[in-house]
Amino acid sequence: MRKTFIAALLCLSTPVLHAQTEVEPFVPGSTLEGISYFLPRTAFRVTVVAEKTVTRPGDFNKYAERYLRLTDVPQAESTTWAIRSITMEPYGTPDRTKAYSIKVRSKTVAPLVGLSKSGLLLSINTDAQEVTLPELPKPQPAEPLEDPRNYMTQEMLSAGSTAKMAELCAQEIYDIRESRNALIRGEADNTPKDGAQLKLMLDQLDKQASVLESLFRGTTQTSTEVFTLTYDPSKESERDILFRFSRHLGVVDADDLAGEPVYVSVKSLESLPEPQPNEQVAKKKEKLEKGVYYNVPANMKLRIFTAQKTFLEMETPMGQFGTVEILSSMLFDKKATTRVTFFQTTGGTKDVME
Repeated sequence: MRKTFIAALLCLSTPVLHAQTEVEPFVPGSTLEGISYFLPRTAFRVTVVAEKTVTRPGDFNKYAERYLRLTDVPQAESTTWAIRSITMEPYGTPDRTKAYSIKVRSKTVAPLVGLSKSGLLLSINTDAQEVTLPELPKPQPAEPLEDPRNYMTQEMLSAGSTAKMAELCAQEIYDIRESRNALIRGEADNTPKDGAQLKLMLDQLDKQASVLESLFRGTTQTSTEVFTLTYDPSKESERDILFRFSRHLGVVDADDLAGEPVYVSVKSLESLPEPQPNEQVAKKKEKLEKGVYYNVPANMKLRIFTAQKTFLEMETPMGQFGTVEILSSMLFDKKATTRVTFFQTTGGTKDVME
């Protein structure tokens, strides 16, 4: 968070109580003294965790049914994707239509203003920590595959053809199965009496058989990938396309017709009244025009869904759908004791303390 004393260069004696700290709409390049700030609009970091499954055929897939009675084994490599989760995390981003400048007239007491790195108003006359988005989940790589040749016999490795190698490999698999059954029944010559040792031997035989069988039935590797995108709505919507998702390509752009659309809806949970002309309110607002602008956010409901499934529903306040109000400059010009903090994601008041 960046802190700024608006009147740091002023040498003051006793402040004049009727003088005011001026806050006015910001015009780039026109503010010579003071500090400029933005009110936020509420955007979202959308995080998609997707599972990627890669299936590859085994070297002996043509002989799977002949030697091991395996059917429907893969004959070609394929990749499939599935969405595991979608999350939305709100954050504040500067609203370029809500930029203001705090200027200090001479003989005033100026507030200590806390700004974020992007110029969002965080606090007045107190400290407020800038909030950052949490770390993204880590992608999970696929488990590495064992090399079947590490479990092949010398005879198998020296076979003169693929067909002969497949035949010898299948025979080795049957021999491993028989050894396993003999251990379980206690008929093997080297059956251990210790239960832990027996389990270790059975696990090793299972591993050998599985790795060799992968030469016939193929392999499947699963990993998770993490995709992020930004969603910054400016109006209510029933079903905007957030992104598209392909079973074969994963997350693709919203305009890529290779994927099926994933929608987002934004609806207000409040019924805001239409502003009515009121002479007294207009006069009161005119007196407050030199105060500090802040957002009064509106509560919104967001939903991410496809034609078949709803992935997320959430309710959250959003700055761009509410109204802008003003804190009187008199709160800060008398003795500068009023302390105010603001929500970074919405621009609404968090605490107001005398």
